[in-house]
Amino acid sequence: MNKESKIYVAGHRGMVGSAIVRRLRALGYDNILFRTHAELDLCNQRDVDAFFKEHKPEYVFLAAAKVGGIMANSAHPADFMYENMMLEMNVINAAFMNGCKKLEFLGSSCIYPKMAPQPMKEDVLLTSALEPTNEAYALAKISGLKYCEYLNKQYGTDYISVMPTNLYGPGDNYDPENSHVLPALIRRFHKAKVSDAPSVTCWGDGSPLREFLYVDDLAELCVLMMEKYSGNETVNAGTGKEITIKDLTELVADIVGYKGDILWDTSKPNGTPRKLLDVSKAESLGWKGSTALREGIEKTYRDYVNSLS
Repeated sequence: MNKESKIYVAGHRGMVGSAIVRRLRALGYDNILFRTHAELDLCNQRDVDAFFKEHKPEYVFLAAAKVGGIMANSAHPADFMYENMMLEMNVINAAFMNGCKKLEFLGSSCIYPKMAPQPMKEDVLLTSALEPTNEAYALAKISGLKYCEYLNKQYGTDYISVMPTNLYGPGDNYDPENSHVLPALIRRFHKAKVSDAPSVTCWGDGSPLREFLYVDDLAELCVLMMEKYSGNETVNAGTGKEITIKDLTELVADIVGYKGDILWDTSKPNGTPRKLLDVSKAESLGWKGSTALREGIEKTYRDYVNSLS
C-alpha cells in the first residue's frame, strides 16, 4: 500500500472506520473512498457490485457492521445475523471479483468460545460453544473471516482479519438500546449526574472481567497490518489487561463525577465471565495498545459531552 493507493473504508462514519480514516490521513494516505449508508446500502449486492466495478478500490478496510450490546443482541439475533452476513459477503465478494489487492476484515473477540482458556489465542476459534447472548453476531463474524480464509486458500488472495476486544472512543454509539457496556455507562452516569438521581442500577453482579482498547490504538494496528501482515490466521487486538465490570463502573462514575449509589440487578445476565485476548501476535508486529484506560475514558467522556451540545 502506497500513498497514492485507492483505499475504500467501509463504515467510515462509525467509531472504528472514522478512527482508521484519521490514522490513514495522519500517515499521508489521502486517496480514500467513502460512501454513507444512504449512498450505498452494503446489504444490496447489486449496488455493492456496481460500486466496486466503477471505482476499483485497491485496498479495503471492512469496518462496517451492525453492532450492539447484550440487550440488542438478545432481542434481535436474526437482524444481527442477516445484516452482518449480507454486508460482509457482498463487500468481500465484490472486492474479490474486481481484483482488490488486499482486504482487511474487522471482527470481534466474541467469535471465541464462551469458556475458552484465558488469555484467548487466535487458535481457540471454533473449539467449543459460543456465548448465547451474542451468538448470532459472532457466527456472522466467523463467517466473514472464514470467507476471507477460504478465498486465500482457493484463489491466492491476500485478505486478512483482525479481532479486537471491547472498543471505546470518539464516535461511539450511546443509544440506550444498542450501545456496548462502556458507552452505556458513560451515558447513564452522565444523565444521572445531570438529573441528580440518587442511584444507578447496572446489569448483573459486576463480576465479569473485560478488556478495553481505545479505538485509535486499534486503527494504528489496522493500518500496520494492511502494510505489513499477510496470513490466514486472524490477529487479536487488545491490551492484555482486564478489569471487572464493577471496577469499570466505579471508574466511569468517578470520571463523570456521579456521587450517588450504584446498585446491581442480578436478575439480568452477566454475559461471558471472562474475555481476555492473547495479543502476542499483534505485539510481534511492533504494535502495542498505548492508551491507559482512565485516559481513554476521559477523552471519550469529553467527546460524549461535546456531542450533546
